[in-house]
Amino acid sequence: MDHIENADNYPAENTENSSSTYVPPLQLTEGQPPPIATNGGLSYYSFDQGGDAGTAKAIEDALALAAEGEGERVIEMLENAPPGPIETKWGPGFRDFKECLEYIQDKNIVAPEGGIAVPLAYTVYERPTYSVVRSNRLWSDPAQADKAKILRRAEDNNKRYNLFFPTIMRDARRIEEYHPGLSPSSPDCMDRLGLAVAHCESKLQNVYDSAEVERVFYPEIEKLLLDFFPEATDALVYNHDVFDKDYTGDRTEDQDAKNPGVNANYSNRVHNDLNDNSGRVRCRELLTKNLRNFGRQQHYTEAEADEKMSRRFMSINLAKPMEPVGQYPFVLCAWPSFANQPYINNYRIYDDRVGETTRFTYSPDHEWYWFPQQKPTEVSMLKCYDSVTDGSVSRWSFHTACEDPTAPADAPCRKNVVVRSYVFF
Repeated sequence: MDHIENADNYPAENTENSSSTYVPPLQLTEGQPPPIATNGGLSYYSFDQGGDAGTAKAIEDALALAAEGEGERVIEMLENAPPGPIETKWGPGFRDFKECLEYIQDKNIVAPEGGIAVPLAYTVYERPTYSVVRSNRLWSDPAQADKAKILRRAEDNNKRYNLFFPTIMRDARRIEEYHPGLSPSSPDCMDRLGLAVAHCESKLQNVYDSAEVERVFYPEIEKLLLDFFPEATDALVYNHDVFDKDYTGDRTEDQDAKNPGVNANYSNRVHNDLNDNSGRVRCRELLTKNLRNFGRQQHYTEAEADEKMSRRFMSINLAKPMEPVGQYPFVLCAWPSFANQPYINNYRIYDDRVGETTRFTYSPDHEWYWFPQQKPTEVSMLKCYDSVTDGSVSRWSFHTACEDPTAPADAPCRKNVVVRSYVFF
C-alpha cells in the first residue's frame, strides 16, 4: 500500500500545484490541539512540484529533520538511562515488555473483570517521523545513495523511540458497563468511541487467496457496513491485509495482482492509519484514480468526487479472525480518552504520494478495549477517519497489537484478515 524528483534546490516556499493535484483542506477537530506535524500540518500535496505530489519536499524535510540530530539524542537518552523505569512526563516507561510486566505485577495493577493489565508500546519522540517505503526508487538509485544512507538510519531510529507503559485493557463486550445504554454493536458506539463490534458469518474459504477475498469477502463486508449504518448510502472495501505469524506458504506481496501477501509480524506500536489530511486524500485517490484499490473500480470525475465528499464519510477498518484469537489480540482505544491530545504525524513517502499516519504518546487516561478470545464470527471495527469535525462524534480511534501475558504458552497467535473501507452518507 512511481518516481520522485531530486530534492536538491527545491524552493520550500513554492506551493503552486498542478491542476490535477488534489490538496485536502486542513480540517482540525474542534477542541483538539493542532497536530505535531511538519509545515504546520499542511498536506504535502500543497508542495506539489510538476505532479510529484510533494514527494520531493517530503524527502527534503526528512533529510533536514535527520540533520538536526534530535532523534539521536532521544535514543541516546533512552539507551543510557540507568536500569529500571525511565521517568518520563507521562509516567514510568520501560525499555522492554518483561520489565514493564514485572512493574504491573509489583504494583498490583489490576483490570476490571474480563480485562487485563498489559504493557503497551508508545512513542516518546514528540517530532514528526518519516518512512520511505520499500518500493521508492530512492533505494535503488545510485545517484541518491548518500540520501538513502541517511534516511535508512533515520527510519531504523523510528523503531527505537518506543517505551512500554502499564495499560489497562477492558473487555469490549462489556462496553455497556462502562457506558450505560451504549451497545458495542451499534453505530452509536462508533460515533461515541470510534470502535464497535459486528457479527459476520462469512462464506470465505481461503483467506490466503487474495482473489477469493476480493470476490467473496469484500461484498460481504460492504453489506455488513450498509446494514450496520442504516443512514449510509454507499460502502467501498478497497484493500486488505492477512496476518498469520505461523503461515508457512509464500508471503510475497504483489500490488499489481492485488495480493497483499501474508504478514508475519503484528504492529505493536500505538498508531492510527489516517489523519486529518490522509483521510480525505485516500478517499479522493480511490474515487478518481483507483489508486491501490483492490476492490470495486470507481469512476468519479473530480466534480462528482467533490459532491460525494461534501457529505459525511468515514474510513473504517474491520478485523475478522480465522479462528479464536489466543495471542496478540487486536486492541482499540476509545476516542473521548484522547480527544484533547495532539497526534504525531508519520509521513510515508512513495514515489507518487505522501501518506500520513499518526502516533501517540502515553496517557493513563486512555480507554483501551480488547475482545478476549475473539471468535471468527466477531468483527472488530475501528474508525480511522471521520469527516465530521465539530466534535460531536469521534474522529478516529487508535490501535495496536497486544501481547496477552495471561495466555497459555502454546496459545495460537492471531490469524485474521483486516479490510479497509470507506462508508458514505
